[in-house]
Amino acid sequence: MKNSAVFLITFTTVVLFTVVVFSVLNLPFGWVCTLTFLGEILLIISVYRILKDDYNTHKTFEDFYEDHPISENYR
Repeated sequence: MKNSAVFLITFTTVVLFTVVVFSVLNLPFGWVCTLTFLGEILLIISVYRILKDDYNTHKTFEDFYEDHPISENYR
């Protein structure tokens, strides 16, 4: 995944976390609503950018997880 996609995900997470903090602090509805709409738009853009990312791999489901390989008695 490209660094721009990682930055976009991080920024989207910060914006949506800010919505939660603002709503707990009872800030005006206009701010919370605006940040919510901005967060939803950023989320859609993030998903689109990640799905359209030119990423190739040679791994298959037979490779399972790299950090926890399956031993032969489980197959």
